[in-house]
Amino acid sequence: MFRDVRSNPGAQLRFQALHEIAAEARSRLPRNIWDYMRGATETETTAKRNRLAIDSLALRPRVLRDVQEISLASKFLGANLELPLTFAPIGSLQSFDPEGGAAAARAAARHGMMTTLSSVSAPGLEETAAAAPGPKIFQLYVRGDDAWVDDHVERAIAAGYTAFCLTVDVAVYSRRERDIVNRFVKPWRRDAGGQDHQAALNWKDVERFKAKHDIPLLIKGVMTAEDAVIACDLGVDGVWVSNHGGRQLDQAQGALAVLPEIVDAMEDRAAVIVDGGFLRGTDVIKAIALGADVVGLGRLTAIGLGAGGEEGLSRAMDLLAEEMQIAMGLLGLTRLDQLGPECVTAAPVADAPDVLSAFPLLDPNR
Repeated sequence: MFRDVRSNPGAQLRFQALHEIAAEARSRLPRNIWDYMRGATETETTAKRNRLAIDSLALRPRVLRDVQEISLASKFLGANLELPLTFAPIGSLQSFDPEGGAAAARAAARHGMMTTLSSVSAPGLEETAAAAPGPKIFQLYVRGDDAWVDDHVERAIAAGYTAFCLTVDVAVYSRRERDIVNRFVKPWRRDAGGQDHQAALNWKDVERFKAKHDIPLLIKGVMTAEDAVIACDLGVDGVWVSNHGGRQLDQAQGALAVLPEIVDAMEDRAAVIVDGGFLRGTDVIKAIALGADVVGLGRLTAIGLGAGGEEGLSRAMDLLAEEMQIAMGLLGLTRLDQLGPECVTAAPVADAPDVLSAFPLLDPNR
């Protein structure tokens, strides 16, 4: 019934639960890097609402069904996936492990899932593509003119990326107060130029992209049905529902809270990815039930790499997949396409939401 684990025996013995991986990452990472990972913008309300949206839904189990064989397989833009997951793009991923995007690519390949490389993470576009086989997405922060963008698109196509992603919720850079209080600035922020190009990015640029390039295009940072409809009208191949992990606009809604209205408005015209607070197997199951095709993992990616590089991240995926499989079995389901809105219902929140409240055994005072 359960998937074969893909991490090495040492990682299996060392980490028996996801909260142990989080604790290990916290003990190993420098304080500035840990705070950069867990922090959000201003009051951090949006990040808390990501967890609130997830925790405000309960699962509805069905019984007396044959669940001896459970599959977590799915498809995304023509790619066959063993798990409906992608590592979300994280700036300076190499801060959590020196191999950065390459380590994530190898862990993703071991689990038959996707990875998404940020344009401000090492190693580069080509190096990450070469690190491991499997479907990959390249995400771009626009820091140049049309020719600059086209160069990155052509390189992504040549390197075999499955899709290209434009992040569209960073027209203005936010105030991330944990970093400010720590007087911490990521290296790529110190050297970042061309923010005016990102600020000027608009729907005409999306239209130009679709007219010029054949690679599937994802728009990351959509939080309203209105914008999702515009994206679909322009032929975008995937809408990535995200509030940047609560790291951009303060006082916004949780990603899972807006997912149903976005899915309904899109009318199956494009694929759907969602990220924002997803840390446990049941979190992923809820997102799939509400219409996501793939769930993006941001902080869990950083935590896994911080705990033990590729092996730490691979072990985190072992445990997440096991949690997903258990949830499916206890819901009385054997395939992801059996999940639907009827599998969830509104419910009172049991604990105060926080970025890492999914790990109740993690010491909150550290």
